[in-house]
Amino acid sequence: MLEAFETFECKRGAVRLHGRRGGQGAPLLLLHGHPQTHVMWHAVAPALAQYFSVVVMDLRGYGDSGRPAADPAHETYSKREMALDALAVMRLHGFEQFQVLAHDRGARVAHRLAADHPGAVQRLMLLDVAPTLAMYQQTSDAFARAYWHWFFLIQPPPLPEALIASDPVRYLHSVMGKRHAGLQAFAPQALREYERCAQIAGSAESICEDYRASASIDLVHDRADVAAGLRLVQPLRVLWGEHGAVGQCFDVMQLWRERAEDVSGQSLPCGHYIAEETPQLLLGQALNFFKP
Repeated sequence: MLEAFETFECKRGAVRLHGRRGGQGAPLLLLHGHPQTHVMWHAVAPALAQYFSVVVMDLRGYGDSGRPAADPAHETYSKREMALDALAVMRLHGFEQFQVLAHDRGARVAHRLAADHPGAVQRLMLLDVAPTLAMYQQTSDAFARAYWHWFFLIQPPPLPEALIASDPVRYLHSVMGKRHAGLQAFAPQALREYERCAQIAGSAESICEDYRASASIDLVHDRADVAAGLRLVQPLRVLWGEHGAVGQCFDVMQLWRERAEDVSGQSLPCGHYIAEETPQLLLGQALNFFKP
């Protein structure tokens, strides 16, 4: 998929980062969520490439990017480190300033990227997330049941990774298939790619570390931002699925207004996987928001 895009690899320290680039114009970075890869953008990236230089990448621990070993403090998979990965990828292509469209885990990376590097991120659109700190602080019974994997993946090793590694495809289907649109929301070729990457050695460990970081060191960073009164200064648009748990369990707009100065957004008639459930609606939003 995304055959017209050129494949690239970027090394940041010992971590190899895989991605693709297509189009021309103002740079636009696309970041995927869990448990997917950059392929999740297959229905929107080609159209965006008619107006922008589109860069899609696999986050560390996902897709064909590297899976570095964990550390006791979970710093290796902190969103701060992942944000630096994204910055390195864009600089590889000569882009010091760029816009960001991001979903799920990638949106948490984008939040940290915009907070830590305000001079680099010009605008950002985040899909189906509320701020991580707020989601943990306001967890309800309904949210815990819908997002059970949040609390499963952060359990101490090796149990969660051992269970995932015993049948990665079953885990992936369970997480993705039990949401609003089911597995039929995903193009067969895309689903096969997610399945392939989930079976790469080290994937289970990396997934768990991503979530353990979000429940530990990432919260330290978020609390420091709140204590310092740090708010995102870039124009931010947030979109969420009206049939998804995020919009049903949280006041998405209010929570982002507490963390950013210039926020707009709305729900869309879909579930969690906006880019694959309603790609044309997302494309319209993106073309309206991002500056070519």
